[in-house]
Amino acid sequence: MTQTQLLADKVGVVTGAGMGIGQAIALAFAHEGAKVVVADFNVEAGEKTVAMIQQAGGDALFVETDVSQEDAVESMVQSAVKHFGRLDIACNSAALSRGQGPIHEFTREVFDATLEMCLTNSWLCLKHEVAAMLKNEGELKGSIVNISSNASLKGQAYNTAYATAKAGVNVLTQSSASEYGALGIRINAVSPGVIRTPGIERYLQEQPEQEQRFNNQAVIKRMGKPEEIAQAVVFLCSDRASFVTGQVLSVDGGMSVK
Repeated sequence: MTQTQLLADKVGVVTGAGMGIGQAIALAFAHEGAKVVVADFNVEAGEKTVAMIQQAGGDALFVETDVSQEDAVESMVQSAVKHFGRLDIACNSAALSRGQGPIHEFTREVFDATLEMCLTNSWLCLKHEVAAMLKNEGELKGSIVNISSNASLKGQAYNTAYATAKAGVNVLTQSSASEYGALGIRINAVSPGVIRTPGIERYLQEQPEQEQRFNNQAVIKRMGKPEEIAQAVVFLCSDRASFVTGQVLSVDGGMSVK
């Protein structure tokens, strides 16, 4: 029996697609039949992701994008529509936390920068992705997934700015889903636990004693893989999730219920 590709003939955008979770999502989109706009501010990393997709027989376009800048986000979406004809699915994965520490030692600059790179950027992407999807024909016009974090689900000491920004992503997701559901656009979020991204790998090289602590945070007793986040995003973007919107799905090995 031939397996049907879940995203066949869809056009998608993935931000932060140069490495880690974003790259895994872009590769999964392409594997499931989507044409993919790979967006990242890191040109070398983004072009590498495109090359990986093309080598596997997929269709992809790299667009250099700083998602904290509205004109860049608008250009990213316009590039997708101009090159591939429309926009059907999107995953807003790009995020950058500027610092950790006690609240009373945070500078305004660091706090504001983290909100901009983890929350405001998601809103900017949603704004322009929705505008493009509303032009699509048919009852079902599009699906968007924001990448949140388990840091958003409860207070997290010394990580206030990032946790606050990602909690904002959750409410942004729910509020926008309530606005656009009747117009044919589904909007959800995926909330990862501890995932073995390149950043985590570098951290563990410096502090290998922390690996067991990370493993123990999940009831499954291991860290997740970027590909496991990508599969959840693929499902939410696919027609198999046609009755799912406004949800924040934790993909965390049970970390959030432990």
